[in-house]
Amino acid sequence: MRPIRLEMSAFGPYAGRTVVDFDKLGTSGIYLITGDTGAGKTTIFDGITYALYGEASGETRDSGMFRSQYAAPETPTEVRLTFLYRNKEYTVRRNPEYMRPRLKGEGFTTQKAGVELTLPGGKVVTKNNEVRDKINLRVAQK
Repeated sequence: MRPIRLEMSAFGPYAGRTVVDFDKLGTSGIYLITGDTGAGKTTIFDGITYALYGEASGETRDSGMFRSQYAAPETPTEVRLTFLYRNKEYTVRRNPEYMRPRLKGEGFTTQKAGVELTLPGGKVVTKNNEVRDKINLRVAQK
């Protein structure tokens, strides 16, 4: 699996939309991520892991912690990862459960967690178990 593009919105320390374009870094698959403490390096790994598996990259965080405390209330929290596997392109988008403004009226409501996997050819899978099985199957085929 080679990541192509990671998009994060209101995720971790990133209040708005942040894009990591791995294609600009080359195709060797070896990347150096550097920066000051607290700059959001681990969040990149969390974003990739959350997109693929629905969980954080480490044991000290959980998906309930992913909503950025700096984000505007109307900014959606989600991660979208586009990757290549055996020269075929896949895109997975996930959002954790979080509070968002109501579409009508005052106050807030719970945005339920969701997932969407777009397979080569355009078929879209939205059930968590099916997405997990399809991603795990591809990882197991390495």
